[in-house]
Amino acid sequence: MINKVDQQGKLYKPNRKPLLMTKAAPRKSNLAVKQMIEQIFSAKQISRQDHLKLISAVLSDYDLTDEDRRQINRIFDYIQAGRLKIVD
Repeated sequence: MINKVDQQGKLYKPNRKPLLMTKAAPRKSNLAVKQMIEQIFSAKQISRQDHLKLISAVLSDYDLTDEDRRQINRIFDYIQAGRLKIVD
């Protein structure tokens, strides 16, 4: 915490409330991501645009459930293994 000086030259500490530790609410699955994942697995291919959306969702810590993250990682694994093709 940084001490500040007021107009009379007196030091003061800004009032700050302590952070409360709360339990995080369980995340809800994003329907659009879930539908995209299902479509990718059924078609056995992914567009470059969808691939970039999934990368962005994972890297930006988008509100994904653990199950969505596992499925997205599975998609990336399938791409590396050649089981999914990236199409334009």
